[in-house]
Order: sequence, then C-alpha cells, then structure tokens
Amino acid sequence: MKLGVNLGYWGAGNDGENLELAREADRLGYAVAWAAEAYGSDAATVLAYVAAQTERIDIGSAVFQIPARTPAMTAMTAATLDSLSHGRFRLGLGVSGPQVSEGWHGVRFAAPLGRTREYVDIVNLAFTRKKLEYQGKHFVLPLPDGPGKRIQLTVHPVRPHIPIYLAAVGPKNLELAGEIADGWLAVFFSPEHAADQLASIAAGRRKAGKTMEGFDVVPTVPIVVDEDVERAADQVRWYAALYIGGMGSREQNFYNQLACRMGYEKEAAKVQELYLAREHRNAAAAVPLEFIDATSLLGPPERIAERMAAFEDAGVTTLSLTAFGATQQERLAALGTAARLRGLSA
Repeated sequence: MKLGVNLGYWGAGNDGENLELAREADRLGYAVAWAAEAYGSDAATVLAYVAAQTERIDIGSAVFQIPARTPAMTAMTAATLDSLSHGRFRLGLGVSGPQVSEGWHGVRFAAPLGRTREYVDIVNLAFTRKKLEYQGKHFVLPLPDGPGKRIQLTVHPVRPHIPIYLAAVGPKNLELAGEIADGWLAVFFSPEHAADQLASIAAGRRKAGKTMEGFDVVPTVPIVVDEDVERAADQVRWYAALYIGGMGSREQNFYNQLACRMGYEKEAAKVQELYLAREHRNAAAAVPLEFIDATSLLGPPERIAERMAAFEDAGVTTLSLTAFGATQQERLAALGTAARLRGLSA
C-alpha cells in the first residue's frame, strides 16, 4: 500500500502551508499529492504550481468537476499537466452535486452515470490524438448542424494513457468506476464497511473483462497523531459534519446517504438537521466518535499502524492522507509518522 497526501482546497490563506505539505510528502517518498476543487480554487492551477516545486511525487486532481469543463477541455488540461510534470499527472473526475452543478456551473445534473461514461470515452479518445468524433446521447462531436470539424489534440502526452480515477459513492457509480476507470477516489472509507463498495467495483471490472489487479483504491483518510483518541477525533468533527450535514440538500446528500448505509442513519439525520439549521458546532458534536474513528487514523503511532494495516487488508492500494492538527508542525509531523510506519525513506 502506497501513501498519498490530499491537499484539499487552496485560497483560504493556507497556500504556503499546503505547498509545504506537498514538498514534505515528496521528500518522504509519498506516491501522489491530490488537489480538490469546488467553487473556489481550481485544481489545475494548483497542480501546475505543485508540480513545478516538487520532483518525484505524482500530482492528481481529486477531482476535476465534470460539469465545469467539456471533455475536450479536460483532455487538453490533463495532457498539458502530464507534459509539464514529465508524466506525473493522474486525472480524477467527479460529477460534483446538483447544487454546485446547476447553481454554479449552470449544467443540469440529470443522468450523471451516462454523462460520466461518455465524458471518459471522449477524454480517452482525445488522448489517442485521433481526430475527435463522437456520437453519444449527451455529447456529439462535431455538432452536426454547423461548421465544426474533426480536430485532434496537438499536445503529445508523455504517456500513451493518463490514469483516470472516478470519485464515486453510490453502488451504481462504484460499478461504473470499476468498469471504465483505473482507480477509485473514496471518501469516508471504513475497512469494516468496505466489502459492499469493493464488490460493486469488482462487478464493474468483471463487466469490462478485468480483475481488481492494477486497480487503484484510493480513500482520503484524515490522520491525527495524538495519545488521546477522542481529542484527535475532535479535530476531524467539523470536516465530517460539513460533508454529512452540509454537502447537498436535505433530499440529496450523497455523503449523508453513505453514512446511512454504514449504519448511522439516525445520527446522520441529526447532524444534517443541525447543520442545515446553521448550528455547525452542535452538528460537529453530533458526529459519532465511532464513525470518525472508523474512517480516520487517530491516536498514538502504534494505534495508527494497526489501522493502516486494516485499510491495506481491506483492499486499499493508495492511502491518501489529510493531515489534521492544531499547527502546521503537527500536520507535517503526522505525514512523517505515517511515512515511518510504512517504511518510507526520504
């Protein structure tokens, strides 16, 4: 099992600290640094910046939002980043959610599975540098009633195939990830609750005539090194509450639904109720310790080592860490602790 670092969002006054985390992960021998986007900082610019100031570590989008870019624009961006980084780019994609897709990008959220399938088809086709022509239900290239012509990508990607990852939560999206992608970007992954999720991935692999061999399972996992597990969990509560309670509407919150499938239906409903009422502190307090502990790495190093082994045994191939801590030094130290526990050497 390899290690990655998730840098999250930029532009909140933490840019220098995030870059320092990426450089430290690079020095420690981490495999990949991921950057996110929602409706603030975009991931592409951040990744170019990180690539320019690191040497070995891969860079990955976690994720590029599908409604934010045409498939051709995503292929252009991916090929450019792969070229600039000398073959270190990984393309993570996700449909976002209906509130961001329709409210921010002005793109209908309908048929996310069908749109994702066609989107990945077009991106992969563009990577081949063949003239782009596609007849789908959601995308047609060139448009049939205008002056558009078949065009090929002019940038030569460093590699014949740039690995594609899908952020997926629900069973059907997980199966699609297994079928058409090279990896899965997971959130709130718990080794004790992962069997059904990985079964959906495996079903998609079988549909494509493939096994799980070579498929990258990449959960983003908070890490807090602290002798007191409950105190460590308190640093993660706001993050869990934001996603379970505030990422989406009351009727459509994929992370809340995931918590329900994990057996926390009553607790997830309470967190959402409090969060949507803007009682954010109470919402964070309502997140069960058991949920945070199951989906994070918390406690002293020996306990974290045991949990890391559990993630690996559950099928994780790249453990992407989000370092939490009261100070930047604590966050840097957490990355170092994880590296030592996995036997990495700077």
